[in-house]
Amino acid sequence: MADATGADATGFTVRFEPVGVEMDVHEGETVLDAAFRQGISVMHGCKEGQCASCKSKLVEGDIELLKYSTFALSDAERETDHILLCRTLAFSDITVELLNYDEDLMSRSIAVRDFPGRVAAVSALTHDIRLLTVELDTPLRFWAGQYVDLTLPGHGATRAYSMANPPTGGTTLEFIIKLYPGGAFSALLDGTLAPGEAIVAKGPYGTCFRREARTGPMVLIGGGSGMSPLWSILRDHVASGEQRPVRFFYGARTHDDLFLLDTFAELAASQPNFEFIPALSHADPDATEPWVGETGFIHEVVRRRLALEQFGDGVDAYSCGPPPMIDAVLPVLQMAGVEPEHIYFDKFTTAI
Repeated sequence: MADATGADATGFTVRFEPVGVEMDVHEGETVLDAAFRQGISVMHGCKEGQCASCKSKLVEGDIELLKYSTFALSDAERETDHILLCRTLAFSDITVELLNYDEDLMSRSIAVRDFPGRVAAVSALTHDIRLLTVELDTPLRFWAGQYVDLTLPGHGATRAYSMANPPTGGTTLEFIIKLYPGGAFSALLDGTLAPGEAIVAKGPYGTCFRREARTGPMVLIGGGSGMSPLWSILRDHVASGEQRPVRFFYGARTHDDLFLLDTFAELAASQPNFEFIPALSHADPDATEPWVGETGFIHEVVRRRLALEQFGDGVDAYSCGPPPMIDAVLPVLQMAGVEPEHIYFDKFTTAI
C-alpha cells in the first residue's frame, strides 16, 4: 500500500516524460535496472556511467547519483539537473524527462532475466579473438545486435558481450570476444574454460539492434569484437529476406586481424548489393602478398566510400566498437547525410 509520498513497500514511482510511462523502483535499485526488470526499454549503453546514452533530466523528486564519469555527465550538466539513469537512485517519487527515446525501442521491450547455461566451446578466430559458444537451459529472446552480461560463477567474473548469432529462438548463443591481457573474463578463454562449465547470461540489453521493415541502405561499421553484434544484425537481415543495399565496414590493424573472409565472400556472391569492406590501419608494405584493399582508419574509409555511394535518404547506420572509433565515425555519418535518429551505436567501454 502506498504511503503519503507515493512510495509502496518496494520503493517509489518513476514517471518518464514525454512518453507518460510509469514504473516502480526498489530501494537501492538504479532507475535503469528497474526499467530492465519491468521490460521498459529506455535508451542505454554501458550501464556503468561512462557512455551518456541514458542521460536524462530530473524534473521532480529526490535522487542520488552513484559514481560516474564526467565525460558522460559534466559538472555543468549536473548543475542543471541532468542525470544518468544507470547511476540514479530514487529517494522519493520522481519525474524524469527522457532526452533521447525511441518509440520503436519501447514497443519492442523485453524484460531482463537470468538464463543459466554452460560453456559449449571456445575456438580461435585470430591470434587475439575467440568465438565462445554457450548452451542455455532455456531460450533467450532478443533482437539482433543486443547483448547480455555473462557471469562465470566459478571464477567471479562478469562482462557484457554482444551475441554474434541471429535471434532464432534457440538455446545456443555465440559471442566474438577480444582477448585482453589480464582480463577477468577474456583471459579465461585461452585454456581455462572447459566445455560444461557453468555460465549465466543476464539480459537482453542494448538499443543498437536491427530495425526491421526498412528499405533504405544499411551501413555496418565495426572493429575488433565489434564484429559480434554486426554479424548478428547481418545474419538476421539475410534470414529476413529483406532486400536493401548493405555495406559492412570493418577496421583492423593488419591482415592477421581479419577473419570470416571466406564467409563474407560467399555472402557477397549470393546477396545482391552487399559488400564487405575491410580496412587495415597498419598494412605491411613488405608482406609476401601485399594488401590491395582499403587502408587507413575505418572512419576515413567510411567517409571516402559514402561520398562515392551517394545513398541519399533512408540510411540506417550501425556502429559497434571502442569509444574512439565510435566518436570518430558519428560525425562522418552525419556529414554523409544520415539522419541522427537512424544512427545506432554501441560503445564497448571497459568496466570500472
